[in-house]
Amino acid sequence: MDIAIIYSSNTGNTKTIAETIKKELKNENVVYFGTTTKEIPVADIYFIGSWTNKGNASDDIIEFVKQIKNKKIAYFGTAGYGGSESYYQTLFERIKVYIDSSNKILGYFYCQGKMPIQVRERYEKMITEHPDDANLKVNIKNFDEALTHPDNVDLENVKKWTNNMLKNN
Repeated sequence: MDIAIIYSSNTGNTKTIAETIKKELKNENVVYFGTTTKEIPVADIYFIGSWTNKGNASDDIIEFVKQIKNKKIAYFGTAGYGGSESYYQTLFERIKVYIDSSNKILGYFYCQGKMPIQVRERYEKMITEHPDDANLKVNIKNFDEALTHPDNVDLENVKKWTNNMLKNN
Protein backbone atom coordinates (compact mmCIF):
# COMPACT_ATOMS: atom_id res chain seq x y z
CA MET A 1 0.00 0.00 0.00
CA ASP A 2 1.37 3.45 -0.92
CA ILE A 3 1.27 6.00 1.88
CA ALA A 4 1.96 9.74 1.90
CA ILE A 5 2.64 11.51 5.19
CA ILE A 6 2.31 15.28 4.86
CA TYR A 7 2.63 17.54 7.87
CA SER A 8 3.24 21.06 9.10
CA SER A 9 5.11 21.46 12.38
CA ASN A 10 5.82 24.72 14.17
CA THR A 11 7.70 23.53 17.27
CA GLY A 12 8.48 19.91 16.38
CA ASN A 13 5.48 18.27 18.06
CA THR A 14 3.63 17.39 14.87
CA LYS A 15 6.87 16.27 13.23
CA THR A 16 7.38 13.86 16.16
CA ILE A 17 3.90 12.42 15.58
CA ALA A 18 4.56 12.16 11.82
CA GLU A 19 7.85 10.34 12.44
CA THR A 20 6.10 7.92 14.80
CA ILE A 21 3.47 7.22 12.14
CA LYS A 22 6.21 6.60 9.57
CA LYS A 23 8.01 4.14 11.88
CA GLU A 24 4.74 2.35 12.57
CA LEU A 25 4.16 2.00 8.81
CA LYS A 26 7.45 0.16 8.32
CA ASN A 27 5.72 -2.60 6.33
CA GLU A 28 4.06 -0.13 3.96
CA ASN A 29 5.51 1.82 1.06
CA VAL A 30 5.84 5.43 2.22
CA VAL A 31 6.04 7.29 -1.09
CA TYR A 32 6.26 10.74 0.48
CA PHE A 33 7.24 12.00 3.92
CA GLY A 34 7.55 15.69 4.61
CA THR A 35 5.98 19.10 4.63
CA THR A 36 3.39 20.30 2.16
CA THR A 37 4.27 20.17 -1.50
CA LYS A 38 2.73 21.82 -4.55
CA GLU A 39 2.31 18.47 -6.27
CA ILE A 40 0.12 15.97 -4.52
CA PRO A 41 1.96 12.65 -4.20
CA VAL A 42 0.17 9.61 -5.61
CA ALA A 43 -0.80 7.34 -2.70
CA ASP A 44 -3.52 5.05 -1.42
CA ILE A 45 -3.76 6.76 1.99
CA TYR A 46 -2.75 10.25 3.03
CA PHE A 47 -1.76 10.87 6.64
CA ILE A 48 -2.03 14.64 6.96
CA GLY A 49 -1.16 16.55 10.11
CA SER A 50 -0.80 20.03 11.52
CA TRP A 51 -0.03 22.02 14.60
CA THR A 52 -2.89 24.14 15.92
CA ASN A 53 -2.77 27.74 14.80
CA LYS A 54 -5.22 29.84 16.82
CA GLY A 55 -7.78 27.04 16.91
CA ASN A 56 -7.30 25.77 13.36
CA ALA A 57 -4.76 23.94 11.22
CA SER A 58 -1.79 25.77 9.76
CA ASP A 59 -2.45 27.79 6.63
CA ASP A 60 -0.29 25.52 4.46
CA ILE A 61 -2.20 22.41 5.52
CA ILE A 62 -5.55 24.13 4.95
CA GLU A 63 -4.46 25.04 1.41
CA PHE A 64 -3.10 21.53 0.84
CA VAL A 65 -6.25 19.67 1.90
CA LYS A 66 -8.40 21.93 -0.28
CA GLN A 67 -6.63 20.45 -3.33
CA ILE A 68 -7.17 16.79 -2.48
CA LYS A 69 -10.02 14.98 -4.19
CA ASN A 70 -11.19 11.35 -4.14
CA LYS A 71 -8.57 10.21 -1.63
CA LYS A 72 -8.45 8.42 1.72
CA ILE A 73 -7.32 10.72 4.52
CA ALA A 74 -6.22 10.06 8.09
CA TYR A 75 -5.81 13.40 9.86
CA PHE A 76 -3.58 14.08 12.88
CA GLY A 77 -2.66 17.12 14.88
CA THR A 78 -1.12 18.57 18.00
CA ALA A 79 -2.45 21.34 20.19
CA GLY A 80 -1.02 23.26 23.13
CA TYR A 81 -4.28 22.84 24.98
CA GLY A 82 -5.00 19.23 25.65
CA GLY A 83 -6.77 16.66 27.68
CA SER A 84 -10.21 17.18 26.22
CA GLU A 85 -11.55 14.94 23.47
CA SER A 86 -14.32 17.45 22.83
CA TYR A 87 -11.70 20.15 22.15
CA TYR A 88 -9.88 17.83 19.75
CA GLN A 89 -13.16 17.05 18.01
CA THR A 90 -13.80 20.79 17.61
CA LEU A 91 -10.34 21.22 16.08
CA PHE A 92 -10.99 18.38 13.67
CA GLU A 93 -14.37 19.81 12.67
CA ARG A 94 -12.61 23.08 11.80
CA ILE A 95 -10.17 21.43 9.37
CA LYS A 96 -12.81 19.06 8.06
CA VAL A 97 -14.72 21.93 6.40
CA TYR A 98 -11.77 22.36 4.02
CA ILE A 99 -11.65 18.67 3.03
CA ASP A 100 -13.62 17.99 -0.14
CA SER A 101 -16.59 15.66 0.34
CA SER A 102 -15.25 13.35 -2.40
CA ASN A 103 -12.58 12.19 0.06
CA LYS A 104 -13.02 9.40 2.57
CA ILE A 105 -11.90 10.45 6.04
CA LEU A 106 -10.64 7.37 7.87
CA GLY A 107 -10.33 9.11 11.24
CA TYR A 108 -8.38 11.66 13.22
CA PHE A 109 -5.90 11.80 16.07
CA TYR A 110 -4.86 14.70 18.29
CA CYS A 111 -2.59 15.00 21.28
CA GLN A 112 -1.18 17.79 23.35
CA GLY A 113 2.12 19.39 22.40
CA LYS A 114 4.49 21.77 24.09
CA MET A 115 4.26 25.45 23.19
CA PRO A 116 7.01 28.02 22.63
CA ILE A 117 8.28 29.68 25.85
CA GLN A 118 7.10 33.04 24.52
CA VAL A 119 3.54 31.89 25.14
CA ARG A 120 4.23 31.41 28.87
CA GLU A 121 6.06 34.73 29.00
CA ARG A 122 3.02 36.45 27.50
CA TYR A 123 0.76 34.81 30.10
CA GLU A 124 3.10 35.86 32.91
CA LYS A 125 3.07 39.46 31.72
CA MET A 126 -0.70 39.43 31.46
CA ILE A 127 -1.12 37.95 34.94
CA THR A 128 1.00 40.73 36.49
CA GLU A 129 -1.46 43.17 34.92
CA HIS A 130 -4.51 41.09 35.95
CA PRO A 131 -3.50 39.05 39.04
CA ASP A 132 -7.04 37.84 39.75
CA ASP A 133 -7.68 36.46 36.27
CA ALA A 134 -8.45 32.79 36.87
CA ASN A 135 -8.26 31.96 33.14
CA LEU A 136 -4.67 33.15 32.96
CA LYS A 137 -3.76 30.93 35.89
CA VAL A 138 -5.35 27.98 34.06
CA ASN A 139 -3.41 28.92 30.91
CA ILE A 140 -0.09 28.90 32.77
CA LYS A 141 -0.93 25.55 34.38
CA ASN A 142 -1.84 24.11 30.97
CA PHE A 143 1.39 25.46 29.46
CA ASP A 144 3.43 23.73 32.15
CA GLU A 145 1.55 20.45 31.68
CA ALA A 146 2.09 20.61 27.91
CA LEU A 147 5.89 20.76 28.30
CA THR A 148 6.19 16.96 28.40
CA HIS A 149 4.03 16.32 25.33
CA PRO A 150 3.93 14.50 23.08
CA ASP A 151 4.91 11.91 25.68
CA ASN A 152 5.26 8.12 25.53
CA VAL A 153 1.53 7.62 26.08
CA ASP A 154 0.76 9.96 23.18
CA LEU A 155 3.22 8.09 20.95
CA GLU A 156 1.76 4.71 21.86
CA ASN A 157 -1.73 6.06 21.16
CA VAL A 158 -0.71 7.34 17.74
CA LYS A 159 0.77 3.94 16.90
CA LYS A 160 -2.54 2.25 17.75
CA TRP A 161 -4.44 4.88 15.78
CA THR A 162 -2.15 4.42 12.76
CA ASN A 163 -2.86 0.70 12.69
CA ASN A 164 -6.58 1.35 13.04
CA MET A 165 -6.43 3.69 10.04
CA LEU A 166 -4.95 0.88 7.95
CA LYS A 167 -7.70 -1.47 9.13
CA ASN A 168 -10.41 1.16 8.39
CA ASN A 169 -9.08 1.51 4.88
